[in-house]
Amino acid sequence: MLGIGAASLLSDVGHEMATAAMPALLASLGAGSATLGIIEGLADGLSSFAKLLSGLYSDRLARRKPLAVVGYFATASGMASLALATSWWHVLVGRVGGWIGRGARTPVRKVLLAEATTPRTYGRAFGLERSMDSAGAVLGPLLAVVVTRTLGLRWTFALTLIPGLLAAAAIAFLVREKARPPRSVSGAWGDLGSLPAPFRRFLAGVGLAGAGDFSNTLLILWATQAWTPGYGRLEAATMAMLFYVGYNVVYTISCFFSGLLADVWPKRRVLAAGYALAVIPAAALLWPGASLAKFAVVFGLSGLYMGAWETVESASAAALLGPQNRGAGFGALSTVNGLGDLVSSAVVGLLWAVHPAAAMGFVMATSLGGAALIAATPA
Repeated sequence: MLGIGAASLLSDVGHEMATAAMPALLASLGAGSATLGIIEGLADGLSSFAKLLSGLYSDRLARRKPLAVVGYFATASGMASLALATSWWHVLVGRVGGWIGRGARTPVRKVLLAEATTPRTYGRAFGLERSMDSAGAVLGPLLAVVVTRTLGLRWTFALTLIPGLLAAAAIAFLVREKARPPRSVSGAWGDLGSLPAPFRRFLAGVGLAGAGDFSNTLLILWATQAWTPGYGRLEAATMAMLFYVGYNVVYTISCFFSGLLADVWPKRRVLAAGYALAVIPAAALLWPGASLAKFAVVFGLSGLYMGAWETVESASAAALLGPQNRGAGFGALSTVNGLGDLVSSAVVGLLWAVHPAAAMGFVMATSLGGAALIAATPA
């Protein structure tokens, strides 16, 4: 578990440095929220297929760990390549490449973690891993602020390679995995047919809520755009990065306590409450003005509900799946989340360009719909 947590922390330091700085890079290249939404949507959507294929393929392997190492290396390389971007489509290529690697490693990491713990402690195990991951997400934007202001924007992306490669090394040298006999399954998608019915109903709720779960880079961009007239572009971008640090601090705390709650209360209730909570920051974004207090509510409550979403989704999936189909199940969960990100980032980004009320209305409807479905699903 130590190696998995260390890899999550280090990798998040790297790609969150890039995430925090990417809106400023795109703004310098003349791109807006619609372009960013498309980039994030395509990256998440293509990543989702990597998650599914990785999960299915890993169930057939005697050892899953090498697949995770390759995924971490690909993420590090993709994020660092943004240092060379001179057009928005360069950002698209780097982000997509990095996120495909992230997709390939995600279900494998979750299976390795589930096999290293027990059903009674799934919530705490995934909560701890998410907390370490989000600790990296706190450090990453802080480093992005320091490097951007001292060395420049390009160096911020170049230096992401260091923690990214250290994350791959942590998986390679600190994670122990017991070999198991490789399984042969008829057909490329054979394992998907073995997923239990309650898990499939669970995926429906996750997918509906995820359709409104837009990328955090959009929040950073909107804050930057709102503050630029009063503070200037560089100062506004710096402030937005610091608010994103605050988001990740709240997210870290939320992951830990959501995991504890999921081991005590019914997981579906904890997750449904997290989905419903997304309505509040969506409504706050529609409040007139660009005050710091408004965006503090938006970033803070977004971190609170996302901590519950990501922790309890994984803990619920682990409880619903058996050892024979965990790779396929976590791959399917990650794919549903990725497809939701594809829809949400692209649609919310485009709707925001038309009218913010349309974008946030979409987010509220999908969040509440997902909460209703999850509340009716055993988990």
